Amino acid sequence: MSGMQDFIISRVRIKLFELFYQNAEELYYVREISRKIKEEINAVRRELDRMLTAGILKSEQRGNRLYYYVNPSYIYYPEIQRMIAKSTGLGQKLRKLRRKLGTIEFVMFNGNFVEGKKPRQDELDVLIVGEVVLPELQVIMKEEEDVRGREIRYTVFSLEEFEFRKTRRDPFIMEVLYSTRIMVVGNEVDFTKRNLPGLN
Repeated sequence: MSGMQDFIISRVRIKLFELFYQNAEELYYVREISRKIKEEINAVRRELDRMLTAGILKSEQRGNRLYYYVNPSYIYYPEIQRMIAKSTGLGQKLRKLRRKLGTIEFVMFNGNFVEGKKPRQDELDVLIVGEVVLPELQVIMKEEEDVRGREIRYTVFSLEEFEFRKTRRDPFIMEVLYSTRIMVVGNEVDFTKRNLPGLN
């Protein structure tokens, strides 16, 4: 049974959480994991065994290798996903540099973007709402694009324009509001409110 003991965290487990939750569709074998997170292989094995027992990960034998992958049915999967999105990579940078970037009300990451999945055609990765210093934001986004090896699809709205589009039920905003997402800055209630059926 899952419980708080799943989150007695070591340095190695933190790196494993980041690796698996940022690449939710990937499978890795032990030596590959050890190389990627730059940790000693026996320490990696111990943590993988604990995460398997807790149900955080699953494993699959392929030939002579045992592959590990994230378990999306794990009871705390959504909570861990939100923590990883906010505390690592682009989410961490945007939160850390929030004041430098202007007055940011909301930062939303698309669920597929958080999990490292390939975006669907015309799917938005990141939505930022507020009075944003665009040159500063562009530098951060370019750095993240270099890390990910792909373009990040992001849009910036002022708070006034965002609220106006919600009120008018703008198709672009409706698609964003009804999609899976993680709020990196701001909360769900304020992000979705304005008497939108099924969202409040």
